[in-house]
Amino acid sequence: MDEKEAPRVGAAVKRRRRALQLTLAVVASRSGLSVPFLSQIENERARPSRRSLELVAEALQTSAAELLAAAEAARTIDVVRADEGAAGLPDGVRRLVRARHQLHALEFTGEQDAGREFQHRNDELLYVADGAAEVEAEGRAHRLGRGDTLYLSGGVRHRWRATEPGTRLLVVAVADHVEVEEE
Repeated sequence: MDEKEAPRVGAAVKRRRRALQLTLAVVASRSGLSVPFLSQIENERARPSRRSLELVAEALQTSAAELLAAAEAARTIDVVRADEGAAGLPDGVRRLVRARHQLHALEFTGEQDAGREFQHRNDELLYVADGAAEVEAEGRAHRLGRGDTLYLSGGVRHRWRATEPGTRLLVVAVADHVEVEEE
């Protein structure tokens, strides 16, 4: 199996390892593979050979076929067209990612002012595509113009409002249903 044919199973391996509450060191010990190599597999920086995948699967009390199936099921490619994604949302708000994925993204157009404070469990990025916005985070005001971004770690209280007509603000976040672990 050459590099192009080698499977991308990193996310499936990591999910399975975490579900079993195993460390990389334990999986390395059980499989005979190194911790750095296993880390590279999990982070999609290396693709395992067929034999390595079998060793990892055995260490994770599953089969290579199950890991491949889990990896394949997790792959999604979805295009959201410019005229889609607004159903069920207020005027000027559009979903950029459909369904229940690990990434949540919305586009706000116009003079949006939710008038309320937000606090999300996971990280969030605000990007001003056009216009300008003001974001208040943890009691401090930040003025953002076209092309500016503001990163907020999970748990930061914030509110924002467009300060110019025609403002387009993109909000991208790790979805709330995703449990993010610090490493």
